[in-house]
Amino acid sequence: MASNPVRVAAAQMTSINDLAANFATCSRLVKEAVAEGAKFVCFPESFSFIADKDGESVNIAEPLDGPIMQQYCSLARESGIWLSLGGFQERGSDDAHLRNTHVIIDDSGSIRSSYSKIHLFDVDVPGGRVYKESSFTEPGKDIVAVDSPAGRLGLSVCYDLRFPELYQQLRFQHEAQILLVPSAFTKITGQAHWEILLRARAIETQCYVIAAAQAGKHNDKRESYGDTLIIDPWGTVVGRLPDRISTGIAVADIDFSLIDSVRAKIPIAKVTLSCSILGYETDH
Repeated sequence: MASNPVRVAAAQMTSINDLAANFATCSRLVKEAVAEGAKFVCFPESFSFIADKDGESVNIAEPLDGPIMQQYCSLARESGIWLSLGGFQERGSDDAHLRNTHVIIDDSGSIRSSYSKIHLFDVDVPGGRVYKESSFTEPGKDIVAVDSPAGRLGLSVCYDLRFPELYQQLRFQHEAQILLVPSAFTKITGQAHWEILLRARAIETQCYVIAAAQAGKHNDKRESYGDTLIIDPWGTVVGRLPDRISTGIAVADIDFSLIDSVRAKIPIAKVTLSCSILGYETDH
């Protein structure tokens, strides 16, 4: 893993039910990230497609070696950059289900790792609509971390953010340095909880958090909060788009010496923890 600072970018976009249009947006944002000197760019949940009608997402779902993902592999290879693709409609175990899968692609265009979203968004949003992600999505089971030029990445997707035990395991069992939280938060829940939850995850794990977000109106029924953020291990926002709902990138440098410094000054990993509710034990 790298020791010198590494520049990363977090992309914000408003995906629609048009695979080609979304790919064109992603391609443009990758070019912007490369021009800014980024080695790694993160895209939000549902970067390649957001359905307008029930059933559309399942209908376009493909295996990870299908033509949609291969386009993004080619984009990474041709641009010489690593990609975090925040939530891809991967074909499920039957025709009625998909997996919401976070895919990491390296700069040679190879898939390095993938994580299927564990916590599915089955929520009646106050003042909003009812969401039932489990009606068409299979939950994942495995916690995933992977090495990259930007450090050791802990993978998650959107609603996972509300379950801190996942991030505790990514830090203490899987040695993550950066937590990736690609999302499509609703406007109502985003206004109330988005930034404070992200900063809490950064502070309690002493990791960088990169939260690429969907933003604005995707169709007549769905709107996302936006506010793409990059947060350092002290909980400070170090990257943010000036406009909460614009399409663009936020850029920041991952400073590995800051991770080491924060962890040395407040050595929470040295405290013996034994807590079955979190599902991990550490004794350093």
